[in-house]
Amino acid sequence: MDAFRRAVEARDLDTIRDLLADDVVFRSPVAHKPYPGKAITFAILRHVIEVFQDFTYLRHIGAVDAVDHALVFTARVRDKELTGCDFLHLDEDGRIDDFMVMVRPLSAAVALSEEMAARFDQIQRDAQASGL
Repeated sequence: MDAFRRAVEARDLDTIRDLLADDVVFRSPVAHKPYPGKAITFAILRHVIEVFQDFTYLRHIGAVDAVDHALVFTARVRDKELTGCDFLHLDEDGRIDDFMVMVRPLSAAVALSEEMAARFDQIQRDAQASGL
């Protein structure tokens, strides 16, 4: 998942979009239900990139040819430092079909939840207008 890591670090939205499977499911660290589909997943990721400040991947867990990967990161939301992990599963075409995010500590997760909730109407509009 070096391609995904490089794309996120470069904020390369086109590559991020292309690495998502059409049937990807996004599992948020702050929402109970998963979000199915490329359009909503991409819209969420576009906004998360804006919310996360000082985002840095620390390490990649998983073999290069594996279908499961974990990317550990640090970031800041407002004045809250957080550590998180992107758990990615790849389909037979090498695209991400399951994307789960975990973050800690709770205070940072709450700040992330508040920031994303404030944007969620726009996220839904972006997903609908994307044509994905």
